[in-house]
Amino acid sequence: MRQGVPADEHSPPPSSGAAHDGPPSTPVSGVPRNADARPRWSDAAGPALADTLLGAVRATAAYGGVLYLRSADRRSLVMSTVVGVPPALLNAFRLVPVAAPIPAAEAFRTGRTIVLTDADDTMRRYPRLAVGLPYAYASATVPVGVGDEVFGVLSVLWPVTASGPPASARRQLRTAAHKLATTLAPHGDDVYAEGHPTVVPMPAPAGSGQRLGLFEWDLATNRLTVDDELAAILDIEFDGRGSTLLDRIAPEDIALLRAAAYKAARTGGSFTRQIHILDRRGGHRLLDLRGRATEGSSHLVIAVLDAGAAGAAVAAVERLRDGVFALDPEGRVGYVNRSAELLLEADRDQLLGRHPWSVLTWLADPAYEDRYRAAMLTQQPTAFLACRPPDHWLAFSLYPDAHGLTGRIVPAISPGDDSRTLPEAPPPTRASVGAVYHLLQLASALTEAVSVREVSTCVIDQILPGFGGQEIALYLARSGRMHLIAQSGYPDGFLDRFEGTATRERLPGTEVFATGAPIFFESERELVAAYPGIVRDEMQAWAFLPLIASGHPVGSCILGFDRPRVFTVEDRAVLTALGGLIAQALERARLYDAEFALARGLQQALLPHRLPDIHGLSIAARYLPGTRGMDIGGDWYDAVATPAGVCLVIGDVEGHNVGAAAVMGQLRSAARAFVIGGSPPEEVVARTNHLLVDLDAGLLASCCLLQLDPASGRMRAVRAGHLPPLLRHAGGQTEILDLPGGPLLGIDRAVRYPVSDAHLPTGATLALYTDGLVERPGKAVSEGIDRLRSALAHATAPSLEALADLLLGQARHAAHRTDDVALLLTRRG
Repeated sequence: MRQGVPADEHSPPPSSGAAHDGPPSTPVSGVPRNADARPRWSDAAGPALADTLLGAVRATAAYGGVLYLRSADRRSLVMSTVVGVPPALLNAFRLVPVAAPIPAAEAFRTGRTIVLTDADDTMRRYPRLAVGLPYAYASATVPVGVGDEVFGVLSVLWPVTASGPPASARRQLRTAAHKLATTLAPHGDDVYAEGHPTVVPMPAPAGSGQRLGLFEWDLATNRLTVDDELAAILDIEFDGRGSTLLDRIAPEDIALLRAAAYKAARTGGSFTRQIHILDRRGGHRLLDLRGRATEGSSHLVIAVLDAGAAGAAVAAVERLRDGVFALDPEGRVGYVNRSAELLLEADRDQLLGRHPWSVLTWLADPAYEDRYRAAMLTQQPTAFLACRPPDHWLAFSLYPDAHGLTGRIVPAISPGDDSRTLPEAPPPTRASVGAVYHLLQLASALTEAVSVREVSTCVIDQILPGFGGQEIALYLARSGRMHLIAQSGYPDGFLDRFEGTATRERLPGTEVFATGAPIFFESERELVAAYPGIVRDEMQAWAFLPLIASGHPVGSCILGFDRPRVFTVEDRAVLTALGGLIAQALERARLYDAEFALARGLQQALLPHRLPDIHGLSIAARYLPGTRGMDIGGDWYDAVATPAGVCLVIGDVEGHNVGAAAVMGQLRSAARAFVIGGSPPEEVVARTNHLLVDLDAGLLASCCLLQLDPASGRMRAVRAGHLPPLLRHAGGQTEILDLPGGPLLGIDRAVRYPVSDAHLPTGATLALYTDGLVERPGKAVSEGIDRLRSALAHATAPSLEALADLLLGQARHAAHRTDDVALLLTRRG
């Protein structure tokens, strides 16, 4: 008998995350549903949620992922399915308003893929997300939708690396999201999520060290039947004869096994026995047997557990002097060795199945739990010190993966101990609420600052009132010299003498740069004693802080106080931490300023410098950069004169960086070349799509191209995932041109794009635009298009140039416009 076919370890749970467990709700259709009834759509499509998310995580080499589905009222996104990340760590984002400024909501609203490379990227672009999850991880979020129907978003997480997320991840995620959306599409409005998310386990790691087999033994006939797993454990081809099995058992164990088996058969009881198995290489392995027989029967069923590897591993860990423990993904203790019990002064029975910080009061500080959260969300090792009362310092090291966390505990030297057999571990000073408040205030404010000027202003505004200082100066090092970038409170001209000071000069501001250690002077006497003859103003106490980013000094910060001041341990710790925040922000801002200058120059060089003069046509164009982020994007426009008239093109490459602008330039140049070469509109778009796929830039683009004959007004149009043009007739009536279209450029090389005919009457105006002109947070794109249509219909501008300025007026005055805007207007006659 061969039996016991194992179940598929990757099989998803039968339920999606959309099962209701809250109060009765009314979906969009208006039909109330019982809170305990599963939505009908999930019976057929629900399992695809788990399959898709797990597949996307594994295909992109991510460690975890989250799938959000829209809520019944379409106002929120609800966490539906989670893989590889404990849902408890994501509590703050289980329900996300569609209008929220975080990646999931933005991807849902805009249809864009949003990639975050590290914590700095998250801080700069999505500070609300950074405050809720202040950890270093990379992510990509894609919408799950078909056409105008968007069901939710899919997001995956990676550890932060120098190379960033995998280059192919964006396309793989879009493919997965598209397949899932196709599965959900037949269910339409019924697709929504509420209640608790479904947690899909990651496949168990290989080599768990335990295997279980079964065999049946009829003592009357000495007949044995063995299942496949036991045959694999014993590495035999079983022929049904008892001797075949018994020959693999160590001779000294056979008699004891027979005695235990016959006793169990007589009494109808059970038995346990350990036996040694001889393998083909002459080695021995220890197996655990558990057998049972029915009273009065000679038939036994015996389970064989091969726990040799696992048992040896446990025994080895138990012999270590270091403490070792394991937490499951939710942070509960699954194992502690004997050394850990001794170091923690807690029995394993107290710890198993519970959070360590809920059992050990001295670990109840939220900072310690945060180390676990940081390890699980970054998938990077981390460490911390903790003091077991009364004064026993322990060093904890945490090593995570998607299945949980392994911890190591070793003793650490307490302050004042002269021994050097262990690394010294001074006790951390707990900052007061006020000090932490200033730290968080500055950190929060710095997330909104992108340029050096903005960072400097933010630092001055936050630090001086927060610490009661009267003067502050920020210096950055360049070419071996210190250069002032911002100051406040100093007498006019006082700092001029220090401009360009060499970093090797003996001054406190340069010494903190050279040594990386802060210097505090609590009185004028202390400063003069350390630096005789130094030029002073009327300040009485100073803090000189090194600005260190990624382990490298970048400058210094000087704080002056108008009266003597005692700098407590808390003050010094917080001010030093502030120096690190400032340095990171300034370094990021310097890179931003350099990239910004390069990007703006690149964008200006790539856009047309002038538009062609076509008889019978007026053409006007505008480009408006975003007001947030890099202020650079992939929007472009062009007008190319041809023998048949003019070819009008507008497009948008996703992203807001130099890479997007570079791809934009390549696409614009390619489309222009194809048009000049005489290719028809559908071929121009198809060949441009081929180019973007072949570039493998990981970016997608939209495009709308129209070939216009000025004499007849005939237009041939091709649209690739772009917004529809607007047509304003001479009398003012304005309509949306419903042109058929194909998918975005860059998805599939084999896509064919349909071409359609349209007509531009005499006196009519054609408007091509990008989504930055019509998108508003929390609003549907269709509302923005209709708003633009209405503005175009009611415009009274005397010229096309004035009309372009008028249409851009609302976008131009938006204070927080994240996207750039392109507009191309054409009027016939």
